[in-house]
Amino acid sequence: MDTQAAVLVVDDEPQIRRALRNLFGERGDVVLEAATGREALDLANAHAPDLVVLDIGLPDVSGDEVCRALRAQSAVPILVLSARHSEQEKVRLLDAGADDYLTKPFGPSELLARARALARRSRPSDAAAPEAVRSGDITIDFARRTVTRAGVLVHLTPTEWELLRTLAAHAGRTLTHRQLFDAVWRRDHGNAQQYLRVHVTHLRRKIEVDSSEPTLIVTEPGVGYRFEPPTRVA
Repeated sequence: MDTQAAVLVVDDEPQIRRALRNLFGERGDVVLEAATGREALDLANAHAPDLVVLDIGLPDVSGDEVCRALRAQSAVPILVLSARHSEQEKVRLLDAGADDYLTKPFGPSELLARARALARRSRPSDAAAPEAVRSGDITIDFARRTVTRAGVLVHLTPTEWELLRTLAAHAGRTLTHRQLFDAVWRRDHGNAQQYLRVHVTHLRRKIEVDSSEPTLIVTEPGVGYRFEPPTRVA
């Protein structure tokens, strides 16, 4: 983290907690430790940590439950650690409220880099949120709900605009197919991945410089999509 922070480490393996305590402690962070999900929730309630590093293989409650409980009470960034590598596992934890996912074994440098990235995304800004953002010759004006390319208006359907707005509102964060489907279509049935594939393809053709190599709307295979934040403008 860029400044001293309170980090809640949740893992039932003492050696993992010790390694993470040393890793974050070297940076001057305050490290709280929990070996169970219930202990983690109690500590989170009592201390309001700046980051939660959560192992999902806990002895009392599932990582999914801990994620949902934390997310219900706080916007604290949650970095999940797991020995499981499947896409389904990643999707389930992201849907439950996790912000990022790191598989074991992991490198200390990568873990700290992900922690710094989560801190940047969650840190409140002193400046007002921008009314528009720009990347190359594309300008997205959120106040006017318009997109222009080199000053020429780009027509978006209402669904395309809502999809773009949802992604941009969470710039830098991967949103799962289900999260995007629920936000844009506001219903709980239908093939989320199939719906999104069609609309993302159309949207990319309209706003990307090269839709075959997108730089604004990036695919996380099997998981969802991420909006890469472009340069801010007033």
